[in-house]
Amino acid sequence: MTDIKYRDASPVDVSLILHFIRELAVYEKLEHEVVATEALLEESLFGANAKAFCILAEVDGQPAGFALCFYNYSTFQGRAGIYIEDLYVVPEHRGSGIGKGFFRFLAQRALREGCGRIQWWVLDWNEPSIGFYRRLGAKGMDEWTVFRLEGEAIEKLAA
Repeated sequence: MTDIKYRDASPVDVSLILHFIRELAVYEKLEHEVVATEALLEESLFGANAKAFCILAEVDGQPAGFALCFYNYSTFQGRAGIYIEDLYVVPEHRGSGIGKGFFRFLAQRALREGCGRIQWWVLDWNEPSIGFYRRLGAKGMDEWTVFRLEGEAIEKLAA
């Protein structure tokens, strides 16, 4: 019987987290966008002003995936929510329930902390994930368009 465990990441896991981020980026064909370093992750996940948190999955004591999240806020609900920035399961463990386990773990946390929702984005070509999310009971927010400012656009706007 396979033993699957979920746990909050700690500073000793930073190199593993970065490894998983890079593997996810390759899968999403976005490896050229990864500029994160261990130092940046350590500060943003475990520093004095940490902005995010990470959950790790282990199968029989071996790393099997991660979910990196942060809190957002709904003015309509008047409550915080959990935003899943990244969720990744190593290929050899996909389809074994680890992804659903991450969502169960986060749902338990959301209930415990009084969060109103769990939210994430998915690339529109990623049909296996979209199907999985729909089977969980999640609904697509197709009427919303995502916008982003980053890098030079932020600098120009701030000037």
